Amino acid sequence: MDKQFVVGVIGCGRIASNAHLPALQELDGVRIKYACDLIEDKCRAAREKFPKIEKITTDYRDILSDAEVDAVFVLTPNFAHYTVTMDALRAEKHVMCEKPITVNYALSCEMAREAERRNLILDIGVCNRYQRSVEMLEEYYRAGKFGKLYHVQCSFRSCRSIPGLGGAFTTKSLSGGGVLIDWGVHFLDLILYVLGGAKLKNVTCDAYSELAKDMKSYRYHSMWAEETSDTEHGVNDVDDFITGYVRTDKAGIAFSGAWAQNLDKYEMYVDFLGDKGGARLTYGDKFEFFDGKTLKTETPDYEIPNMYLCEDKAFVRSAQSGVKNRNHISNVLESAKLLDALYASAERKEEVSLS
Repeated sequence: MDKQFVVGVIGCGRIASNAHLPALQELDGVRIKYACDLIEDKCRAAREKFPKIEKITTDYRDILSDAEVDAVFVLTPNFAHYTVTMDALRAEKHVMCEKPITVNYALSCEMAREAERRNLILDIGVCNRYQRSVEMLEEYYRAGKFGKLYHVQCSFRSCRSIPGLGGAFTTKSLSGGGVLIDWGVHFLDLILYVLGGAKLKNVTCDAYSELAKDMKSYRYHSMWAEETSDTEHGVNDVDDFITGYVRTDKAGIAFSGAWAQNLDKYEMYVDFLGDKGGARLTYGDKFEFFDGKTLKTETPDYEIPNMYLCEDKAFVRSAQSGVKNRNHISNVLESAKLLDALYASAERKEEVSLS
């Protein structure tokens, strides 16, 4: 009988229960030996929902000290990614760490160096690299269907939906930022993936935190992670609206994003514009391709498998084989570097060079 791959899950919040635990529950050959969270009730709820979980603990060091554990999933709030991941690597565990890598680029680089030094796999949860539409757009680009892809435009905007207001999501020291680091990282990373090795040249960015300056009077349509909200005593010092422009050696990238805006619109898309063709990707869904030669729009017929299942399966394969995949931290560092530069530009109110 082949040896099973043994994992521990650290953090039993939304991304664990909605994405990674369902995937791990389905993966053959994978044992979920531990589920860990500081709040024991979350661990118990996870084990009730996912019977593959064998043990629960409130101390992640219990997992790291177990020699049988091959890898851990770090699904904690952003600020804890660095500490937990570094401890796991030092304990000789492979790591799947959710996005963003951590709260800034410098610490992200330290994580990458530690994984490389120990010859361990460290993957980052930029799940859209395994979304079938994104994979196909990257294939279209390599096949020349866009011709010269000169511009990408993206929007990740919603109306009055700041998460967990006053809690970890809106406290910069804990999250690293607001809508840019939470939603924007997915959009910008998938664009860089499609462009394939684009070199960052310079960026300009403006960030705003306008609609919940007075947290007690903030009104909203929706608030995920509302259980973490603290509008009485908490902090809101992150961006709820972001806009900017990125120059690369391949294409320009323009973007705007909003957790909260005074427009009752939900606009989540990426436009790829080339001299032979163009495409609009509806985020999380399919894309339409416009052929400049035939002047016709086509919607390819394809299925979209569960990207978290694909992502986690790739991580397990990489940890077993030692072969890095597209989500390996070495392939994601440019996205972290870009986020840092955009925030620096917004803070300084000037263009920032990366070349």
